[in-house]
Amino acid sequence: MKSAIRQAKKAYALQEVPIGCVIVQNDKIIARGYNRRNTERNTLAHAELTAIKKASKKTGDWRLEDCTMYVTLEPCQMCAGAIVQSRMKKVVIGCMNPKAGCAGSIINLLRMEQFNHQVDIEQGVLEQECSDMLSAFFRELRLKKKKQPGKD
Repeated sequence: MKSAIRQAKKAYALQEVPIGCVIVQNDKIIARGYNRRNTERNTLAHAELTAIKKASKKTGDWRLEDCTMYVTLEPCQMCAGAIVQSRMKKVVIGCMNPKAGCAGSIINLLRMEQFNHQVDIEQGVLEQECSDMLSAFFRELRLKKKKQPGKD
């Protein structure tokens, strides 16, 4: 998770929501990603999707059955769907996302019995560090908005 947090800090430095992700295979990081939605002006530029794309390229297969994803924030519906589609073995989550999380907060797309693949989940790994980084980011964002000319 510490490597995923390092990725999230890269997003933070770009004034992106600080979400980071790494994918591990055989105890080795094979892919990394961080949120770049605003930078790329692309809805698909989520940390998880970037990492999945890189992992598939590295392994030469879209199936990531023997891989574990570490992500600082609970995946959204798009990313959770991609995780299921990739046949990821496990997802380790830093902190949950009660407003948009789809690995247990709103819905759990990773464990739906109706799908042909379910993903093991571990929650709360380095939760405080992941949560604190997100809180600091949004606190700074609110302060910047208050300081903009014409804002009261």
